[in-house]
Amino acid sequence: MRPIANPPNPFESRHRELLEPPASPKLTVYTDETREILSRNDSPDLPFRWSVNPYRGCFHACAYCYARPTHEYWGFGAGTDFESKIVVKEEAPRLLRQQFEKSSWSGELIVFSGNTDCYQPIEAEYGLTRACLQVCADYRNPVGIITKGALVLRDLDVLMQLHHEAWVLVYFSIPFASDEMARKVEPQAPSITKRFSAMKALSDAGIPTGLSIAPIIPGLNDDAIAELLERARHSGACAATYSLLRLSGSVESVFLERMQEAFPERIGKITNRLSEVRGGTLTESRFFKRQTGQGPYWRLIEQLFALAKRRAGFTEDVTIAVPQTFRRPGVAQGSLF
Repeated sequence: MRPIANPPNPFESRHRELLEPPASPKLTVYTDETREILSRNDSPDLPFRWSVNPYRGCFHACAYCYARPTHEYWGFGAGTDFESKIVVKEEAPRLLRQQFEKSSWSGELIVFSGNTDCYQPIEAEYGLTRACLQVCADYRNPVGIITKGALVLRDLDVLMQLHHEAWVLVYFSIPFASDEMARKVEPQAPSITKRFSAMKALSDAGIPTGLSIAPIIPGLNDDAIAELLERARHSGACAATYSLLRLSGSVESVFLERMQEAFPERIGKITNRLSEVRGGTLTESRFFKRQTGQGPYWRLIEQLFALAKRRAGFTEDVTIAVPQTFRRPGVAQGSLF
């Protein structure tokens, strides 16, 4: 892990100065006593309303992670704290089952995870994602998954149950084509090679998979778009999407510091290109604009993605219909109660 380094927390009034070099962080696990497990998404530019996040913080330590500022709400830092102080929602499966038993729940799509990765390494010990997926399978509730974790293969049996009795789509977040480059930006995430291998294994088993090139970092990984789409199609992916880098709040300082360290010869190009596609700034927070860019260079990226997607053999974009499959265990089909 990196030495302890967190940008100033806007929710903390305390200020500390170290008199010696910062120590290396140790992984610390905390328990979250939350009473609700479903997070409601009110953002109009996202295609889902409900998500489940069994963990707060993420060991993968991706420099660009948009979820970093959420760690500050709990008195932690958005830097090394985010990847070394992990909060576990041990009651997640029980709370999800409790939610499904409410008469108000009608079986909408649930996304794992809308915030931090549900298949980060700690899942191997706690198994909360698997337990929550099993609850969804028991109730035949449609599920979407976004992950960098190869650990998803462990749950193939549950995913098969969801595929046959409800609906499931697994997106792999793979923004780099090179293992070496990815290691510098996503230092503790599974390698690109392992992610594509996991994608192929799920696809071969009949589980629908997709590729998410997120984020696109102009000047760093935009030249990998065609290769990523080609590899994803060969690995069985049936869908592909992308989005532009977002540097909201303290993500900006974490990202720029780590990119300066990892790519000193490229940092100028990265910031210049990002500023170019963001209209002179490094970030954009407005809905429907925050995940996309503007100007000639961004239009070139859009055209490159569209052309490479067709050449790779992906079908034209269509709206993926999520079926209504929800059913409470023990309730016969057609029963009103």
